[in-house]
Amino acid sequence: MTQRHVLLLDLVNDPASIARYEAWHAAGAVPKPVVASIRAAGIAAMQIFRSGNRLVMVMDVTAAFDPATKARADATDPDVVAWETLMDGFQQRLPWAAPGEKWVAAGLIFDLAAQG
Repeated sequence: MTQRHVLLLDLVNDPASIARYEAWHAAGAVPKPVVASIRAAGIAAMQIFRSGNRLVMVMDVTAAFDPATKARADATDPDVVAWETLMDGFQQRLPWAAPGEKWVAAGLIFDLAAQG
């Protein structure tokens, strides 16, 4: 069984920067060690969508996934640290993000399945 996480983040609102960010996320462009770290953390599926400069990440995670464990592993992985440092140049925090928070979790407000 998987659980879904939906996270939000903004990009720097510059068309050339956004194009470079998208190029870094094209199929096969993300460094293999970064992809391996995502999978090893129990993330079964991940997609990032964009509208304007707003990003929405959808992750389906297994029961093995723990965000705190993933964050600790990322902080000690030089490949992930290099990737996150590179991505930070394209990204900007949401105004309501907590200090140190990058991707902000979205709260579920509607579920068709719950409507009967």
